[in-house]
Amino acid sequence: MANGWTSERKARQAELIKTWRPWERSTGPRTEEGKATVARNAWKGGHRGQLQELRRTLRQQRDELEDFDLWD
Repeated sequence: MANGWTSERKARQAELIKTWRPWERSTGPRTEEGKATVARNAWKGGHRGQLQELRRTLRQQRDELEDFDLWD
């Protein structure tokens, strides 16, 4: 393989990981800064977050305008 991992090596590593079970000791982020960082993982630096914020703002404005009767 290009990365040096043969099928046998991958199988051996998979068995070792199943033995170690590191996911049972994972605690995730503990600080507020760490939690904020992982909350942004799915954004990957794109514009998705900006679009979501824009949609949220537009919905709030629409809701406020619906409460305000312009013609009475």
